[in-house]
Amino acid sequence: MQEKVNVVTLGCEKNLVDSEIMSGLVHARGYKLVDNAEDATVVIVNTCGFIDAAKEESINTILNLAELKDTAKLKALIVSGCLTQRYKQELMKEMPEIDGIVGTGDFHRINDIIDEALGGKKPVYVGNPVFNYEEALPRLLSTPRHTAYVKIAEGCDNACTFCSIPIMRGKFRSRSIESIIAEVRQLAAQGVKEISLIAQDSTNYGTDLYEGFKLPELMNRVSEVPGIAWVRLHYAYPGFFTDELIETIASNPKICKYIDMPLQHSEDAILKRMRRPGRQRDVRELVGRIRSRIPDVALRTSMIVGFPGETEEEFEKLCAFVREMKFDRLGVFAYSQEEDTPANRLPDQLSDEVKQHRAHTLMEVQREVAQHNSAKYVGRTLDVLVERYDGRSDVYIGRSQFDAPEVDGEVYISGIRTDIGEIRQVRITHAYEYDLSGEGIA
Repeated sequence: MQEKVNVVTLGCEKNLVDSEIMSGLVHARGYKLVDNAEDATVVIVNTCGFIDAAKEESINTILNLAELKDTAKLKALIVSGCLTQRYKQELMKEMPEIDGIVGTGDFHRINDIIDEALGGKKPVYVGNPVFNYEEALPRLLSTPRHTAYVKIAEGCDNACTFCSIPIMRGKFRSRSIESIIAEVRQLAAQGVKEISLIAQDSTNYGTDLYEGFKLPELMNRVSEVPGIAWVRLHYAYPGFFTDELIETIASNPKICKYIDMPLQHSEDAILKRMRRPGRQRDVRELVGRIRSRIPDVALRTSMIVGFPGETEEEFEKLCAFVREMKFDRLGVFAYSQEEDTPANRLPDQLSDEVKQHRAHTLMEVQREVAQHNSAKYVGRTLDVLVERYDGRSDVYIGRSQFDAPEVDGEVYISGIRTDIGEIRQVRITHAYEYDLSGEGIA
């Protein structure tokens, strides 16, 4: 009987790409991919282990799916990803429901793991995370056909005290420019128009393979691939953001005027304890240079509140910093104690109640900022990538170059007929906290 495989993805876009690789390998092997776990004989859960909430979600998902062994046709439950890389022994000991484990460096062996799991061997494939995806391996997109993420590097060499990514993903390692461009060509041939470049530390791209920072060259090369209309940058480490990169984003019309650059905090004492690059003065200077050269830029960042020792005064200063800087997009995370990280051993850990309250407060600050920022688009004409149609409201819904998939706002479009995946001009008539609406230009 042909095995039916369902892949469940938890966590970030990097995990999504890993799941797409495993799906491609499974499909190439002749297994049938199914959308629902209830229809599967094999389920792969690609987990996240970054913070406590993500671990809890991963464990609950595994346990819920394990129940299908009693009520459905499920033969093998395989767990992959960051949680398995970090806790393989604990998972196998505490969760006998798991039939096989694969870490972050062994995705390419997924078919062997399935075979062994179906044979009752309970395989554990978790070695040192050294795997890098290359374009020769199959990959099946799970995103809409017009957009795709492309991993340009794996792992991270930065030593942020709060972060467990190097533990789970290993040392920083870039893919070659040739491999990335070959993959982008394959994606463009499938109809992809928007490429989002991702890595844990994208601005460091190429330093381990070539002499110097190669992200500007890579972005220009990607933009030259026929069929690619937008190139988007995610997870830019501020310590490596060069003037050449700013100029590349400013001058290349196919590169979205959008920068996802996690800053984590504003106050020098906390940045030092986090072991982040530079201090507030450096951050202000960098943001100033970016906005001066790219006036229309949409800046997305993330902040961590409740870091050990964060005083009420420091938190208030962070709120004031966010009000002043007027970031276009902001993600807020309550600090999570992660074992085996230096910050876990710091004194003055704050209560969950305080951390959650501060996270909520800062998001309320950003909500006011977002309303102010959205208003600047009213009266302008924006290019919008059309993603779906709402028949009840008779509007199309899409994104401008200033919004990334899933995490940012959308544009509601009336007055036109178009195909999904097309880029259309829209005159913006209304602005909301995070979304826009307007009339399509025929």
